[in-house]
Amino acid sequence: MAGGKGDKPANANKSNAAANPSKGRKKETGLGLTNTKDGNFGEWYSEVVTNGEMIEYYNISGCYILRPWAMSIWEIMQVSITIYIHAEIKKMKIKTCYFPLFVSNNVLQKEKDHIQGFAPEVAWVTRSGDSELEIPIAIRPTSETVMYPYFSKWIRGHRDLPLKLNQWCNVVRWEFSNPTPFIRSREFLWQEGHTAFATKEEADTEVVEILELYRRLYEEYLAVPVVKGKKSEMEKFAGGLYTTSVEAFIPHSGRGVQGATSHCLGQNFAKMFEIKFEDEKGEKAMVWQNSWAYSTRTIGVMVMVHGDDKGLVLPPKVAGVQVIVIHLPYSDADVDALVNASLETVKALCDVGIRAEADLRENYKPGWKYAHWEMKGVPLRIEIGPRDIAKNQVCVARRDNGKKIDIPMDDLVDKVKGLLDDVQQNMFEVAKQKRDACVQVIKTWDEFIVALAQKKLILAPWCDEEEVEKDVKTKTKGETGAAKTLCSPFEQPELPKGTLCFASGKPAKKWTYWGRSY
Repeated sequence: MAGGKGDKPANANKSNAAANPSKGRKKETGLGLTNTKDGNFGEWYSEVVTNGEMIEYYNISGCYILRPWAMSIWEIMQVSITIYIHAEIKKMKIKTCYFPLFVSNNVLQKEKDHIQGFAPEVAWVTRSGDSELEIPIAIRPTSETVMYPYFSKWIRGHRDLPLKLNQWCNVVRWEFSNPTPFIRSREFLWQEGHTAFATKEEADTEVVEILELYRRLYEEYLAVPVVKGKKSEMEKFAGGLYTTSVEAFIPHSGRGVQGATSHCLGQNFAKMFEIKFEDEKGEKAMVWQNSWAYSTRTIGVMVMVHGDDKGLVLPPKVAGVQVIVIHLPYSDADVDALVNASLETVKALCDVGIRAEADLRENYKPGWKYAHWEMKGVPLRIEIGPRDIAKNQVCVARRDNGKKIDIPMDDLVDKVKGLLDDVQQNMFEVAKQKRDACVQVIKTWDEFIVALAQKKLILAPWCDEEEVEKDVKTKTKGETGAAKTLCSPFEQPELPKGTLCFASGKPAKKWTYWGRSY
């Protein structure tokens, strides 16, 4: 995938004119991409996230610098998810905390299935200066074993429940191949929630509520369609009871992406860490636990789904700059008047909460500025020239479809608000149409192999047996990776009586999405 082994692609800045319809624009402005989304998706993605000023490659493979343009999106999502948690999802009253980055080996080893699932990815601190540490210290790959020893201290009785904590932090997962900015990196930022309840019913309810929160984040903010479903036993969170997820799909690469997860951990961790409480009858009981998370992977999914051969295409709700204003200082134009009109336009928009800026740089021509802000994916561009001032109007260009419209200054705020809403909705609808066009319903192994070769999101009847899933992975393993289950959707199509599993020929129990994934 993009970036080979995590280093900056060797040809990231070289011309590839043979497959580059933007060659003329690049020559004119010094901007543009040398790879196309259809021609070389991996190299295109690497160029988009670097040229769009989202990331910079770091000198340690698999690590990336998140530039302000990317961090602004992450910060907007932080605010959005906080609003959802506290205001919209039944006022869940989840408290923010922060736990240390380090975890001791004896604690990490307590939950055997859990650490076995993460063992290849755990990074260890073994030295301090010139001295070897007597006991190595692990860097958290996730925080269950970091947090739960303290849950056992804080939970004593039923009045201490539910306990609901959330932290925004970084985690490190070291051992993997083919690092890709945002999608697979050795260190990444995420939000992780950890909760404890007196009953399984409460835990089950929260799992679904949190997953719906993540669906809304993807579909309403990132304009990315996702499927809500349950992971197979083979793909569930190590040490958990069951895992639910929202799954996105990248049509150009034909790969699924696990967008976010909401796990019911059951009582397994409670037993390992002795998280007990005294119930209302005075009897001792184990808590039921959940954990749930989404990460900066969300940004990579958004870029892959919406980006085009001009660069990023940002949904208005998460764009750090929603509107860029560019004045057109043609010869003999009153530049001061154009600058003042630009600043007044920005102020009018900012006053109503729209994130707007003016590009007043004098050392770049308007054409260069157009290409620059297109590369960065700003949803709307406002152009103000002498004729616009004379007519008391502005010209607005949409990033999602390139359409332009003249707007009277008197209607500026209402019209721009409406356009931003329309861009957001259109981006989701276009993405959903493309995703839906990739869904292939199959019923036999031969149909499965054909659909897999065509990079489809495959919906197939399955017997829900782990050995069959392992066999499918073995049979489809290749240079581009093996096929696996993505999730079994909550909204199940009708499964006619007598339907057989596509892979084993045994009676099918459910419909499940299959495909290659990141």
